[in-house]
Amino acid sequence: MKRIILFFLTAAASLIAADDYKGDVKDVRVVRHMDQHPGASLVWEPYIAQWKPKHLVVAYGAGIPGKTDMGSIYASVSTNDGDTWSEAVPVFDHNHWQGAIHFAYANAILFKPSDQEVMWCYAMRCPMNYRHSEDSQLVAAYSADGGRSWTPVELAMHYSGPLIVVAGPIETKVKGKTRYLFPAHRNTLRNDPLGSRDQFVLSSTSLLEWKFEGYIPQPETGDKVFLHEGGIAEGDSPDELKIVMRTANWEEKGALDPPRAFSSISKDGGTTWTAAKQEPELWNARSKGYFSRNADGSHLYVYNDGPAMPAKAGRTSLRYKVQPMGGAWSAEKTFYDAGIKNSYPTLVEVAPGDFRAVWDSGTPDKARTHIHFGKIKIKN
Repeated sequence: MKRIILFFLTAAASLIAADDYKGDVKDVRVVRHMDQHPGASLVWEPYIAQWKPKHLVVAYGAGIPGKTDMGSIYASVSTNDGDTWSEAVPVFDHNHWQGAIHFAYANAILFKPSDQEVMWCYAMRCPMNYRHSEDSQLVAAYSADGGRSWTPVELAMHYSGPLIVVAGPIETKVKGKTRYLFPAHRNTLRNDPLGSRDQFVLSSTSLLEWKFEGYIPQPETGDKVFLHEGGIAEGDSPDELKIVMRTANWEEKGALDPPRAFSSISKDGGTTWTAAKQEPELWNARSKGYFSRNADGSHLYVYNDGPAMPAKAGRTSLRYKVQPMGGAWSAEKTFYDAGIKNSYPTLVEVAPGDFRAVWDSGTPDKARTHIHFGKIKIKN
């Protein structure tokens, strides 16, 4: 009798959840909650990668109270396609000093190259005395056991300035040789009147040694735009790369009017880029959008809708659009909308049209209390 009652209670709970939830993401799970990191002020900006079929790895940050976006980076593993997740292991721990220097970390990025049996985790490293992570350096670790343990490495950086990274590297071919491009930006203008706000690209042939490759030029007409958090994917032709960028006004005080993503094109492997231009069909109100090219050649854009200001209040529902190769962007579709705060989606295509996704979620009133995982099948 107890089993029957439990069955009906479970079924009723599932029906309630289904009625409350609207969106195309299915099998939603909580990877990690802020309460599982005692003392953490938030968990934020997750990134997902596939080690092998049904073996997924998610990395994310657990924040330090009093800091805007600094903390430690953790990784969690699922070997059953996201149904359950392992205890998190530290990748970069802010409690560990490097000699007399104390660092915190932000913005985990996972990358599994096609020709290496290792997975990389990149992140930003910033001195602990900073309030936020706007003036960070690139740091990396690798895992050879599917995300269960991590070994930090020091990178050879030929780009020496501060940077911010949010989207991951892309693997490309230039004159028959593999080259990796890594989108990054600077926001030194926040703390320095002679600083800058520029989107640019790093390049590497080894994933250990990185150099500056090229800037994304400002729009040819109109006001300057704060171009940042861009994601790179193949363009509409085999020799073309496209970057789609988050935007804000140059003063970093509000969204553009209208609130739109901007894009740029490279036809020489990422060295030179066209002047940034507005994407009229792609909404962006100061929050990361995910941009990729899929196995069928279509493009995918996942983003926050909502009011343009304030940005944090607008980070609620997640929407998406699909663009068939050479075609127009689709009508807006609902990715995830549950009446709570959501932001910073990242996806990985595990089979043609079949994606696994993570994003940071919260409550109706508080952002970034837990990391969500879900599955979505996307058609043109």
